[in-house]
This record gives sequence, structure tokens and C-alpha cells, in this order.
Amino acid sequence: MAPPEDSSQPRLAAGCRWGGSEEDRVILFPEGAIKLQGTGRQVLERCDGQRTFGQLIAELQAEFGDADPAKIRADISQFLDQLRHKRIVDY
Repeated sequence: MAPPEDSSQPRLAAGCRWGGSEEDRVILFPEGAIKLQGTGRQVLERCDGQRTFGQLIAELQAEFGDADPAKIRADISQFLDQLRHKRIVDY
């Protein structure tokens, strides 16, 4: 599968949704659940189908200004591609 383009609008795939409490949020999907913490959770919470991948990257680069922008882009792209492969994210 191809990585997201800047114009892609990542969102939870059909059949996936947030569950759990605010402190212990999980992504529920047909095959199970995944608990995300830290940066992974921050990324997935931004995958609302409204923001583009480019906007998501810009927000994270502003938040983590000390990190290498190219590394942020590569890491988030790989993360979303893995979730897409598991049919948790679509774009």
C-alpha cells in the first residue's frame, strides 16, 4: 500500500471506533482492540477525516519543534501505513 499523500484525509476505517475511558482509550476494530499512548494516540486522534495528512504533519512538527521534520513525516507515514494495512485507518 502506498503511504499517505499530503492531500489524503486519514480517518478510522469502517467498523473501527474509539472505546474505553478518556484515560484508557482504545481503538476497537472487528479483530480486537489496540491501546495507544503518547504520540501514537496524538496522531490517531487527529485522524478525523477532516485534516489532511499535510495538516496533521504540520501540527505535529509545530508541537515537537525540536524533532527533525523529515523524521516526523517518515515516522507518521509509516505508522499510518501500518494501521492501514491492519484496516484500522483509511485514507
